[in-house]
Amino acid sequence: MYKTLLFMPGNNPGMLVSSDVLGTDAVLIDLEDAVAINEKDAARVLVVEYLKTFKNQTDVFVRINPLDTPFFYDDLDAIIDSEIEGIVLPKASVESMEALDKYLTEKNSDFKIIGLIETSLGLEMAMEILSKSKKVIGVLLGAEDLTLDLGAKRTKESEEIAYARSKIIAISKALQIEAIDTPFTDTDDYEGLKKDSLNAKDLGMTGKALISPRHVDIVNNVFAPSQAEIEYALRVVEGQKEAIQIGLGAFSLDGKMVDAPIIKRALNLLKMSGDYKEEYDELLK
Repeated sequence: MYKTLLFMPGNNPGMLVSSDVLGTDAVLIDLEDAVAINEKDAARVLVVEYLKTFKNQTDVFVRINPLDTPFFYDDLDAIIDSEIEGIVLPKASVESMEALDKYLTEKNSDFKIIGLIETSLGLEMAMEILSKSKKVIGVLLGAEDLTLDLGAKRTKESEEIAYARSKIIAISKALQIEAIDTPFTDTDDYEGLKKDSLNAKDLGMTGKALISPRHVDIVNNVFAPSQAEIEYALRVVEGQKEAIQIGLGAFSLDGKMVDAPIIKRALNLLKMSGDYKEEYDELLK
């Protein structure tokens, strides 16, 4: 799982070169919003050359331009042979997800997809959209464009996106994909960033997109499992092992019933913390 996913402008060579040392779990190279119309071709060339020249140790995704622009297939054709993790699909819709999945399938590409939900229609159809491709590994909430589409005022408190966050989280859990929260856009308000990130995590988001390298450490710390959480998850795992041995479908831990959803949560946490072992694959079968 990605705790932090940092957007990088596709037309800024200095930032691209530094992307591997910033501590983010994934880099999202942006060919869409960060690049002016008259710079699209030059940015695409720059990104391709960067990907050819530098072997990034951090997972790289590229946000291409939307299907309803002349740049959608140009972007895909340019990066299809690059060594990246996958594609961020902006303004995801049924049509654009189907088009992207068809393109990648025809090219025998194993690129993963993160669907960016940032319109009111996209939000209401998110389950259908994200189900259109087995390549989808995550959904990213784009609150800035969404609130603009809704006619809502964007605030730091983010009450106006409470429904959107909850819906995205519920759909991600149903589809067993990552739920990535919208960026916090005030690059100098670190307390606000921490509060917003904690709120997103408590709701069920698995990570957060970022627009500033200065936000990486704070968000990594928020979404990283605490030592207490890791220790409890390991106790759940040991309890499940014992329960399987004596034929129990559920068991009690600290006076509370532990069943499949709690075990699954513990396993997901251990995957995020790096404490997961291959033998745990058998615990939910």
